[in-house]
Amino acid sequence: MSLLSLPMNQDLRQYANIIEALKPVISKSGFNNRLNELTEHLPKERRFLIKMEMQRLARPCMRSIDLRGQVNGECRLYEYNGIQHYLDDVAIETFEDQLSVFGQFTFGVYEAVMETDNNFKVMREREEQQRETVSQKRNQPQAMALEKYTVPVVNLLSYARRHQERMNFAVSIEVFAQDGSVWRGNSVDISTEGLQIKLGKETSLQVSDQIEIFFRGLEEEFAMDKKQGVVYRILKMVYKNEHQYLMLQRAENVPNVPFDQFLQNFIRGNKRRYKVNMSNTIDAVYNKIAEQFLSPRSPSLPVFIDQVENKLIPRFAMLNEINTDITDYWSDEQRQLRLGYLLSASRLQWLVNRPAAQRELYVYAFTHLQQDKIYFYSASSKELDAKEVIKTAFLGFGARKVSWRVFKLVMSEMSPDQAHAPLSLPDNVSDKIKRLNQEPSARLMARLKNLRHVVHITDVTSDSGQEYYSQYKFNRANLPHLRVFGHARNRPPAAIQTYRYRFHDKRMEKRYLVRTTIALTASDGGTVYKGVSEDISVRGLRVELNQPFNSENGAPVEVAFPKLQSLTDKYDLMHLQYRIVASNGEKNIVHLKAVEGEQGAVARKFFEDLIKKNKSSLKTYQEEEDLPGIGHALRCINAKNTPNLAFTMNKEGARYLPQAAIDARHDERINQIAAHYAPADNLNFEFMFRDRNLESPFIQHGIKQIKLEQLPLRQELFVAFDPDQKLSRMAILPRFDNRFSSHESREKFIHEAIGRGQFIALHVLLTTTGKPDMEMLQAEMNYVSMYAIHRARELEEFMWDIVACAHLVDVTDEVLSRYNIEPALIRKNRRHHHQSIRNNAIRSDSQLLS
Repeated sequence: MSLLSLPMNQDLRQYANIIEALKPVISKSGFNNRLNELTEHLPKERRFLIKMEMQRLARPCMRSIDLRGQVNGECRLYEYNGIQHYLDDVAIETFEDQLSVFGQFTFGVYEAVMETDNNFKVMREREEQQRETVSQKRNQPQAMALEKYTVPVVNLLSYARRHQERMNFAVSIEVFAQDGSVWRGNSVDISTEGLQIKLGKETSLQVSDQIEIFFRGLEEEFAMDKKQGVVYRILKMVYKNEHQYLMLQRAENVPNVPFDQFLQNFIRGNKRRYKVNMSNTIDAVYNKIAEQFLSPRSPSLPVFIDQVENKLIPRFAMLNEINTDITDYWSDEQRQLRLGYLLSASRLQWLVNRPAAQRELYVYAFTHLQQDKIYFYSASSKELDAKEVIKTAFLGFGARKVSWRVFKLVMSEMSPDQAHAPLSLPDNVSDKIKRLNQEPSARLMARLKNLRHVVHITDVTSDSGQEYYSQYKFNRANLPHLRVFGHARNRPPAAIQTYRYRFHDKRMEKRYLVRTTIALTASDGGTVYKGVSEDISVRGLRVELNQPFNSENGAPVEVAFPKLQSLTDKYDLMHLQYRIVASNGEKNIVHLKAVEGEQGAVARKFFEDLIKKNKSSLKTYQEEEDLPGIGHALRCINAKNTPNLAFTMNKEGARYLPQAAIDARHDERINQIAAHYAPADNLNFEFMFRDRNLESPFIQHGIKQIKLEQLPLRQELFVAFDPDQKLSRMAILPRFDNRFSSHESREKFIHEAIGRGQFIALHVLLTTTGKPDMEMLQAEMNYVSMYAIHRARELEEFMWDIVACAHLVDVTDEVLSRYNIEPALIRKNRRHHHQSIRNNAIRSDSQLLS
């Protein structure tokens, strides 16, 4: 694949003759002169494309070609330089012809052999091209491709909430302004306190004006006061399709009791006939669908920070299905979370002192195991920049360890008020809705009252990045200086309390209520603690003891079930092996996990049989929180402060396509690529699918791999961005990391990208999605079903079609630092970024004015 991710059958096809003429001189000293001669009539961007394509074609290839069943010819074994191929006569002739051109087996040779005239795939593609209408404009294919990948932006858990039901209501009206002007129009929808009307464009009305409305269309049917209208205040005015729409609110200073009574009865009696306006509820359901698929799969770990007397204290962390890798990494050999090492007071203070848009920091880390104890080492990019010699030693030494990690920290301001996410429905719909709309309890808000910031931690480690760092040359005599970055075990950080996302099938296995006597014995064989089991699962157990049990998490224990033992001779239930996972503050409620391997096999097998035989009669146990509602509250805060660009996908035929997106609240750099060829409030992700016609497209192939391995897939994406280009394929030039042949080619891409515009690097995480959590959506789905069953079905189809999601994290600064790009070029890259933002803003303003 070329640097610019452009397959030959598209943008470069028109230059096929030039490319053929350049092939014989690609490895010769006169290549650049010949290139300039053949392309002197072309813009420099096109010359750049052709040069990169030639370099790609000349790269050595080690692939074996097997055309059996793929060509209209008989294939036989053909060997070249120890690589065995199966080729037909046409392919062999092409292979040898291209060898004479390139001088060796290169990707140019490989692709020529794969595209012979008798290749079934080539023949199919030609037939499809012939079926396409030749009357299409040259820019239509691009527009159609862009449209396919353009999706609406969703601001998670931010949607309009109405205080009254709004009914679709179209009658003729007459509007009287305070200066005596009169206009005729129509109502659009109505509530007890609000009204939307449609007028012609020519009015002198302004926001905040008070106007008097006469409902002329009701006067013949109902006893309306024809001399006194209803007074409203203008909240908002929108121009659309040669009309202006006015959103109005009843004027409290001019009451109209008879109209209030009439309107309440009218809406109550006619809302099914005229249909309730549900646009905001439908928007809210779409919003929540996106949130429940994206939030539980986000790679970023949100840590919520208290600010007390200018002191920053990490309090809570929100775990999901993906980010637990971060907490696992920062847990010691006793499974105690030491995340505070990463979020040190000095790093938090450095972040909070930065301008709001620049509160990000990269931290490099590794661990050292000595005498079965884990020692943590970490250093931020700023800490390492202070001394180049130590920086080289830390990066070079650390990257050679399996435990090497790179974390990105992004700080955002937040408010405890964001914990409340009521339904889009008004309280007066039903008592249940009113109950669901209640604000969090005072006790819960007291726990959250000092939260002022959220820091999102993302593991952005890349294999190629680690390989590059590991090649750093350093003096081993400098290694003792790395102790300054070690975290003292005798000064552990303050505990950070973790909560889990509440999502469908969140637990590895269900817990069942089984209350029976137990006896717990510590590993030293000393005191026996009596108690009862609270709940059981195949691998886990929770017990309540008669006295406190002081032991560290991870410690082995032996558990006996005397009453259950009397019911079975098949299993020895008096010596079951468990480890302590957690305990409450009083140390009398203990969570246990069956020991792995043969030691814990009896416990696992017995409870598996017990659950299987009694599943219909066993009751499941609802997961509890130490403070009811705190997990949901933190989830709401996190959704409203999400740091990363992300999108959901569905499957159409054999292709995956984006469906909905959330934008990055923190970094405009990553948004500008997706927003460049998209209308307002939309993003375009065509650049993420640019490799769709290649042998192993990242998303298409990646989702299959995830389904097979049940693990998310990570990859870096390098982007050359030039917003001045008109064609999307010229403006946004993406290349996934696995398409580079060497670190030199990566560095070359970076320099060329900055030279022609801007370089941007993304850390991409791809994952499949879980089942929808209907409990979060049920109230609003029921409401939509009541008045528009077809819309409810559309929402359900949309929800069940979502199968995967992608999260994009900006890692530009880390990549530029990794490859030691000159400070002058980094500054140029940032200047171009800020200029792009200004140009986009000007373009947006122009669109509004037009």
